[in-house]
Amino acid sequence: MLARNPCRIKGAGDETPEERPVLTLAQVFELAELLGRHPVGNIREMPSGEFQLRYRLVEGGTRAFPQYLPDRQAAERVLWNLAVEGCAAVEHDDRYRALVLLATFASLRWGEAVALTRRDIDLGAGAVSVRRQYLELDSGDLVIGPPKSRAGKRTVSFPAGIVPLIREHLRAHVPDDASVLVFAGPNGGVLRRGNFRRASRWALAVETIGLPNLHFHDLRHTGNTLAAQSGASLRDLMDRMGHDSVRAAMIYQHATSEAGRAIADALDNKIKTERGGDDDEGDGGLGGVLVPVA
Repeated sequence: MLARNPCRIKGAGDETPEERPVLTLAQVFELAELLGRHPVGNIREMPSGEFQLRYRLVEGGTRAFPQYLPDRQAAERVLWNLAVEGCAAVEHDDRYRALVLLATFASLRWGEAVALTRRDIDLGAGAVSVRRQYLELDSGDLVIGPPKSRAGKRTVSFPAGIVPLIREHLRAHVPDDASVLVFAGPNGGVLRRGNFRRASRWALAVETIGLPNLHFHDLRHTGNTLAAQSGASLRDLMDRMGHDSVRAAMIYQHATSEAGRAIADALDNKIKTERGGDDDEGDGGLGGVLVPVA
């Protein structure tokens, strides 16, 4: 085991929420459902160098797309969109749904999520125990070690609303063995980030929800932001995020405070509009309002 990350790059992994997108709850669940969808079709290169697309209809049978596409990537995008619109049939590998939900609502890093074993999930308590993480070196080798910081070993509660989905994932995809990985790669091995992106159709899915530059770490960032917006204390945020330092947690609290100020300012503008602007009688804007008289 490694005591620290040997491939740490200065600045990598820093919590800078102002630079990262925050998903809405609707986007989180939409992404969870989109990942692993594989539209059923056939893409063939023609003598002209263009590509022909045929796809299976939802109601059965096949259909050819009415025009040739300039390259395979364009054909794959058209096929994906046909599936999203409900025209093309889909085969769905739903093993990535729970990964998205836990990464978001338990604020997990990639390496922490793929290192989870069945014993780390407590459905009764609605909690996950983070004990270790996998690191993928530049050489491609995988090593296992402790979480990023001393506070990284932690137990994180997740919403009761996702418990049924986590339970279904364990039932359908995880053997009844406490030591097996919850989110395994092919043949039960460690799930690698690159394989996940390809198998889950990550690029097409995040484009569909309107966030084409979304990274997996943004799910953790979204979870941290939601926790801060819930009114969590600085100490609670630090525990949930697995940080020794208060700096990252304070960034989230500050961002939430700024959002609250923006909401208040917007409400103030509405009030001013309703009241016809500032009163110029020097009474603090209370002109025309009845107040108790001593």
